[in-house]
Amino acid sequence: MLKQIYRSLPKPVRFAAERQFVATLPLLPLRQRIMLTYYKSYGRFPNLRDPKLYSEKLQARKLSGVDLTPYIDKIRVKDFVQERCGDICIPTLYAGDRLPPVEERTWPLPFVIKTNHASGTNIFVREAPDWRAIEAKLDQFLAHRHGEATGEVFYLKVRPRMLVEPIIGNGIDAPQDYRFFVAGGEVQFIGLEQSPIDHRRVFYSRSWERLPIRDGYPVGTNAERPQSLKQMVEIAETLGRDLGFVRVDLYEVDGRVYFGEMTFTPSAGYMRFEPPEVDAELGAKWL
Repeated sequence: MLKQIYRSLPKPVRFAAERQFVATLPLLPLRQRIMLTYYKSYGRFPNLRDPKLYSEKLQARKLSGVDLTPYIDKIRVKDFVQERCGDICIPTLYAGDRLPPVEERTWPLPFVIKTNHASGTNIFVREAPDWRAIEAKLDQFLAHRHGEATGEVFYLKVRPRMLVEPIIGNGIDAPQDYRFFVAGGEVQFIGLEQSPIDHRRVFYSRSWERLPIRDGYPVGTNAERPQSLKQMVEIAETLGRDLGFVRVDLYEVDGRVYFGEMTFTPSAGYMRFEPPEVDAELGAKWL
């Protein structure tokens, strides 16, 4: 009812209300922020006392106080992955609180500089770098309190650092990102992000059958079954076997599997799946 009223308002009024909503959220306690933002996305309040839906369990996870730093710290997680799955991590060229002196930055092109505590804080270097601009951007990235606005407070426990890795693939185009939704220790389905620019996505079963699932982004096109699908499913389930729910991101380059990251609250739990039954089905598998 409230959503219908909101949509009937003139656009300037809606935009003003949206700005006020965003400005007010940080002033509220975490639980109230989550309740309101969830309502804005789903048109209903979440059941946080006895969550059943996948989206509700993601919100409850934010309030649980669980320490996820061994898995979400992009530097520390490599030890966890190495221990469970062997040598599938992208090599680390450098890791530290700050970049080393300029004369020591002799990493072969192309490479990527990223922070360990946030998403979207990547700087791709494919030609002679402008270190002054890169350092300024890194200062911004390291100061960013990732997860604060979305209620993913476990990210705030990660000490911000940086790491440098080679760019895998052909060095120009990003390799396709295979996202394995693991619940109850099993891969329930796979999301393939085909473009990092417009985030075209397509969903498949664990045996690579196209699924009629959408998540709010543009729908992608049919994709070939990856050569290493069986191995990737095994890796995802090995990494997520005792974690309730986790999304494990993997890449395949020339038939070799590389680990990307582990995400415990994809889209902060505010991206709606279509059809809505996916929310219930995935929640039921999360034991």
